[in-house]
Amino acid sequence: MKKFLLSTIAMMAFLMSANAQVSEPQNTPQLEFALQLKVTLGEAYSCGETQHGRRTIIPITGGTFEGPQIKGTIINGGADYQIANTALNRTELEAIYCIKTDDGVIIHVRNRGIIYPGKDENGNPSFYFKAAPQFEAPADSKYAWLNNSLFVCQPDFAGGFKGIVLNVWRVK
Repeated sequence: MKKFLLSTIAMMAFLMSANAQVSEPQNTPQLEFALQLKVTLGEAYSCGETQHGRRTIIPITGGTFEGPQIKGTIINGGADYQIANTALNRTELEAIYCIKTDDGVIIHVRNRGIIYPGKDENGNPSFYFKAAPQFEAPADSKYAWLNNSLFVCQPDFAGGFKGIVLNVWRVK
């Protein structure tokens, strides 16, 4: 009887919490512009259909970047590894490369994201392309702040740049 009573109380508490209204928190994170990358790209190639989807590799051949606290070049030799799942109409990406600041500091970048050409709530075509770069800067450098924040980015297709332009914000 005791077990039945305890389980009934637990079930009622669960149902009450499930029906509770959730209000939006007051301390919503803010975004602060961190930098813009202008990435030059090589010719894409593919491994074809794999067990995970269609694997495409896009070489990263160079470029530049600049922000309020950082400026430099993108080092040739990285790549954007994409896996397209045609059944879900979704592509996952993981770009791995290095950047070099104007004062000679090398920073490793790993940028993971998704591309989803779907439809909005009204059924109109939409294009979702967001990623979350992670930076690995020397801990004793003036760029160590990159190690201790989360970042989000999205492409900017304006301006006719031959490559991809990524605007990056720090989550405050």
